Amino acid sequence: MNLNEQVAAALGKRHIELVLIGGSAGGVDALLSLLPSLQPGYTPAVVCILHVPGDRESRLAELFDARVMLPVREARDKAPIEPGVVYFAGSGYHLSIEQDRSFSLSCEAPVQYARPSIDVLMESTASVYGPAMTGILLTGANFDGAEGMCSIREHGGLTIVQDPEEAHASTMPREAIRRCAPHLVLPLADIRAALPLLETP
Repeated sequence: MNLNEQVAAALGKRHIELVLIGGSAGGVDALLSLLPSLQPGYTPAVVCILHVPGDRESRLAELFDARVMLPVREARDKAPIEPGVVYFAGSGYHLSIEQDRSFSLSCEAPVQYARPSIDVLMESTASVYGPAMTGILLTGANFDGAEGMCSIREHGGLTIVQDPEEAHASTMPREAIRRCAPHLVLPLADIRAALPLLETP
């Protein structure tokens, strides 16, 4: 099957309303490859979470705002999630999604040594969006995100993992593949090409 056929088969009858992308070591470069390909009018919300130091303010939203054609914002506590907007988790807080589809920030202990934690965000998002979401896990040097991807799959969402053979750090994608057998394992270029295919006509 070609890529379009692979994505269509994995997507099935899902109507994707949110794309959640997580990563760690090498994640900024990976996102710089992915996000500028999104065109104005892209309908799913896109929520990005990278491991960032908690002792200084994240500048990721500012960095990507200059490079992405969609609106880019840092996720704020109690802010509703809007379609067609790219959100970034800030530093120093766990980010999660509430049942009313708004963001929530909290100061619980780090998970997998990380705050914000990919697992925390993915697990909360899966319980809210279920099959209406796609989880994408990129390069990273620890196990954060593997349990989150399992949760997304268990709730009916679509799961995509970067091919660890080409990842800057292979630990994170390898662990996700080991634990939850994602629907698709793709090189970064194919993930970039797949993103527009997640929109429902």
